[in-house]
Amino acid sequence: MSTQPTPRLTPAEYLTLERSAEIKGEYFDGEIFAMAGASRAHNLIVGNLVGELREQLRKGPCEVYPSDMRVKVDRTGLYTYPDVVVVCDEPQFEDEHGDTLLNPTLLIEVLSESTEKYDRGKKSSHYRQLPSLQEYLLVSQEEPHLEHYARQDNEHWLLTEATGLETRIELPALQATIELSEVYARVT
Repeated sequence: MSTQPTPRLTPAEYLTLERSAEIKGEYFDGEIFAMAGASRAHNLIVGNLVGELREQLRKGPCEVYPSDMRVKVDRTGLYTYPDVVVVCDEPQFEDEHGDTLLNPTLLIEVLSESTEKYDRGKKSSHYRQLPSLQEYLLVSQEEPHLEHYARQDNEHWLLTEATGLETRIELPALQATIELSEVYARVT
């Protein structure tokens, strides 16, 4: 019995399909990976983060995007939808559609049981290949816990953790502060 190889899509084919798709999908190495829906807690946390960051950054140059802003990691070819994206330099897009950002400053992923291993491992490795990326946050849905990775130079990242509703994380690249009590507001 012979098996037919799965045809690989080019990035251009992916973008054409994605722009008309009803369900978002990530793209890597010729394949599209459908994204699952999110829980109430996940959506509350993302909304809280977007609201807090937007409020703190509204008078400066940074722009805050929720999970519909696609990001491309040029060096690896990954197209993905982080839960929250912040860009503080002039936004650079892959093409005239303005829907695929190339130069994020901060990326945030809210961890779930189905995505945690990928978000901590391969996706994190891809993200660290973005020259513009200065900070990366992993946010737990299970408890008030946030992991902050800050770029030190081209090869080194510093991890800072915050646990508990009374703690906060400083985001030096954005000149902002994340209060965990605000991130987890209404999350039970």
